[in-house]
Amino acid sequence: MKDIQTREDIDQLILQFYKKIMVDPIIGYFFTEVVALDLDHHIPKIADFWETTLFHQAKYKGNPITPHLAMHEKSPMTKEHFDRWVAVFCQTVDEFFSGQKAELAKQRAQSVATVMLIKIKSS
Repeated sequence: MKDIQTREDIDQLILQFYKKIMVDPIIGYFFTEVVALDLDHHIPKIADFWETTLFHQAKYKGNPITPHLAMHEKSPMTKEHFDRWVAVFCQTVDEFFSGQKAELAKQRAQSVATVMLIKIKSS
């Protein structure tokens, strides 16, 4: 299996991840009921975030905390929800990629989830 090397790899990862997460029995409803997520709009933004995170490209503009705080106000998010997000993300990485960037993506996913949970609990 190859490592995450290009924006196209990130696009594939994010698309496959959202295919799973949208129907996930634990957290899927956040993306389908709490917010009606427009994947055509959302996936490029999230791919920008991961391209910035993994390749140090200044692509992502915005604050990822803000929309999550708004979502939390509509339907509270718990550690279980964030743990599930990380588990599905890491599973998706492992299905398609292997290597240093793939491992970094999984580590960063855990970090992102931890920070999000801390920010949400402190708001």
